[in-house]
Amino acid sequence: MADIRDRRRVQQIFATFRPEGVFHAAAHKHLPLLERHPCEGVKSNVRGTEYLVEAALEHGAQRFILISTDKAAAPTSVLGATKRLAELIVANAAGRGTAVGSVRFGNVLGSRGSFLHVLAHQIAAHEPVTITDPDVDRYFMTVEEAVGLVLEAAAMAESGETFVLDMGDPVRIVSLVESYAAQVGATDVDIRFTGLRSGEKLKEKLFGDAEDRVPTAHPRISATASGRLPASFSTDLAQLYDAAEANAADQIRGLLTRLVADYRPPALAVPAASGLFSAPYPDGF
Repeated sequence: MADIRDRRRVQQIFATFRPEGVFHAAAHKHLPLLERHPCEGVKSNVRGTEYLVEAALEHGAQRFILISTDKAAAPTSVLGATKRLAELIVANAAGRGTAVGSVRFGNVLGSRGSFLHVLAHQIAAHEPVTITDPDVDRYFMTVEEAVGLVLEAAAMAESGETFVLDMGDPVRIVSLVESYAAQVGATDVDIRFTGLRSGEKLKEKLFGDAEDRVPTAHPRISATASGRLPASFSTDLAQLYDAAEANAADQIRGLLTRLVADYRPPALAVPAASGLFSAPYPDGF
C-alpha cells in the first residue's frame, strides 16, 4: 500500500520486491474534477508516473507499461494532457535497460465507476438518465478484451512506443442507454441532456494530429512513436512540478500547452472549486 506521489515509499517498495514487470494504471481519471484541480492531476498522473519509471529503471525491472487513455490523443482536457505527458515520460525512458511502452484505449465496460454502473443505478432508482449531448459517442471494450490486448501490447513494447488498441467503431451513448434499458425491461426512460462539460470532447480520437498510425504484428494493435522531445522538456517539466506544488492552476494550464504540443484547452478554464462538490458521473454522462 502506497501513494505513487511518495517517492521514498515507491523506491522502498521497488528495492524490497524488485518487480520484473510493472503495469502502471494508477491515476486521477475524473475529467471534470481535474479541470477544477489541475495541480492534483499533475502531481499524480505526471510526477507519480515519473517516480515509478525512475524506480523501475533503478531497480532492474524488465518491463514497464503505462495504461493510458484515448483522451491523450489531441487532448482538450487536463486529464488528457497529463496522461499524454505521462506517455512522453515513459517514451523518454527508452534505451535505459527496461523495455517501456504505453497502451492507449477508451472506456472499459463494467470497470469501476464506468457508465454502466451509473446507468444501472439511475434506471433502477427511476431517475432521469443524464447524457451530455445527443451526439456524444465513445469507444468501448470489455474488461476481457482490454486485459488481453494490454498483455499482447506489453509483450511487444521495446523502446517507448505508444500502442493503441482497436476498439471497433465508436458507439453513441444514447444508443447504449436505449439498448441497456431494453435488456432490463425498462420503459419510458427519461433521458436528459446536460451539455458537454469543460474539456470534454463530442467525439474521441485515437491518434493525435501529428501522430502516424503504424501497424504491428497484431491485427488489433497499432502503434505510434512520440518523436524527439524538445530541448526545453526537462526545464518545463520542473516548472510544471513547481507550479503544482504551489497549487498555481492557471500556470499549470499554460505549462501544459508548452509541454504537450497538441493540447487545446477550453477557451474558458473551469475555476478551482470552493467546495468539494463535483458532478459524480463519468465522461459522457
